[in-house]
Amino acid sequence: MPPGRHPGSGAGAARRPRIAVFASGNGSNFQALVEAERAGLLDGHIGLLVCDKPQARVIERAARLDVPVFSFRPRDYASREDYEAEIVSRLREHQIDLIVLAGYMRIVTPVLLEAYPERIVNIHPSLLPAFPGLHAVRQALEHGVKVTGATVHFVDGGMDTGPIIAQRAVEVLEDDTEETLADRIHAIEHELYREAVQLICEGRVRVVDGKRVEIDRTARR
Repeated sequence: MPPGRHPGSGAGAARRPRIAVFASGNGSNFQALVEAERAGLLDGHIGLLVCDKPQARVIERAARLDVPVFSFRPRDYASREDYEAEIVSRLREHQIDLIVLAGYMRIVTPVLLEAYPERIVNIHPSLLPAFPGLHAVRQALEHGVKVTGATVHFVDGGMDTGPIIAQRAVEVLEDDTEETLADRIHAIEHELYREAVQLICEGRVRVVDGKRVEIDRTARR
């Protein structure tokens, strides 16, 4: 299935969508997705880990889970566009259909966006469009909101502005600190992300007018 084609539809429907997870750190969301696949809870196949920090713990997780890795150092390239061009080449070698960002701390450029239009997803620790960008949990506490949460969305050229696929709320407690609230948000992320990626793998997710996501809730295709 070529990049950008809708997993679960058309002539490529018989092949499980192949997923690349991009991560920069610990990799708990990466591991949760791999374990979900192996437990039969995710129809896509995690075919590649892409990491911009060769010493990150997520690479150790990938080795234990026997998932291929492409790691790189951004400083070895002249520009973001240059290293993303190599990433796209590696993704095509592994026949990747969908990119899942899981703690990937790099801005995505048009090189990747144009190669995988509406095929890159991210999870963010707020109920977007509230509190985009860095320190979302801190922003929620500073604004005194009573409810925050997590959002899975498609990635576009903006900062956490892409079409929203799924959200889940988390209550903000009176005695919450940034750490305690972040821990409770993180606790719901694994299931929320897995559910959203599964909907995409099943071909149920459609972006309308580049802004809004429609989800087919009828019987699985």
